[in-house]
Formats: sequence, structure tokens, C-alpha cells
Amino acid sequence: MPDISADPVTDPDPTVPSPPEFRSPTLADGSPMWRLARDTGVLDLNSSYAYLLWCRDFAQTSVVAVIDGAFAGFITGYLRPDAPGTLMIWQVATDARFRGRGLAKGMLDHLVEATRPDRLETTITADNTASISLFTGFADRRGATCSRTALFTPEHYPDSHETEYLFEIGPLS
Repeated sequence: MPDISADPVTDPDPTVPSPPEFRSPTLADGSPMWRLARDTGVLDLNSSYAYLLWCRDFAQTSVVAVIDGAFAGFITGYLRPDAPGTLMIWQVATDARFRGRGLAKGMLDHLVEATRPDRLETTITADNTASISLFTGFADRRGATCSRTALFTPEHYPDSHETEYLFEIGPLS
């Protein structure tokens, strides 16, 4: 009798990762979010406490990605109190093992579909070409306008932080 336990038609290829699972963060995600932000080497690292608060207070406006049981990425966001239809994206991080697969794009699309904002905002430094591409590509896919203006300039910071440019995208349909 032939061995059908390894039938290539029904068994998934173990070398091909499963599609990502997107979900709201829980308190258990605070530590991996902090570690991933730290390990990127480019994100402003908040305290571990801040990531736990984010998972508690802003879970509905944030998303994490898990692939084959591994924590693969996150986006933190919030609805602006003075503009409740505007989703402000704070941080986007993808684990190096999962980069180049469209994970950030998938997380962003998932989050916008889940929250249904009228507008999207984020801040990006001029040298962050990956984030600029992510957000301008998002605007293009949605047929939305995307404006860029300097928001926080070096004189606003107590350290040597670069200018953060505000990207405003909308209206979203």
C-alpha cells in the first residue's frame, strides 16, 4: 500500500510560510513589540511599560502579525482626540526574517479596514525610504491624496532627532 502521509497535494510545503494572521495586540504582545522595536535599530524605542499600555489602551487601533507561531510585526496607531476620524500611525515594525513579503502593507490594509478612518496620518524622517514607500503606495492604492509637511523639526527636540514629516492621506474611501 502506498504511503499517503506525505501526499504533496494535501500536505503543506514546510518550506513555504503560512499566510500571516493579523489581530489586535494583547498584553502578551507587549514584550515582543518592545523587543522588535529595539531590534530594528531604527525605531525610537519606548519603554516596555509604554508597549504594555499600548496593548491595553490602543489595541483596537493597532495590529500584530503572526506567521507560523512567530511574532512577525506590528503597527501601533490611535484615533486623534481632536480629529476622531483620523488614524495616526505611530510605529510600523517587521521582523527581519519576514521582510520583503509585503507584511507591513498587509498589516496597514488590515488595520484601515478594521478601523475605517476618514484619514490617515503618520510621521516619517526623510531617510526612511521604506516607510515613505509604504505610505505613498497606500495612498496610491486608495486613490487618496498624500501631502507631506515638516511637523517636528530639530529645534522641537531636546536631542539630535531629525525632522519628522507629517504625511496626511485622505480622504479614504
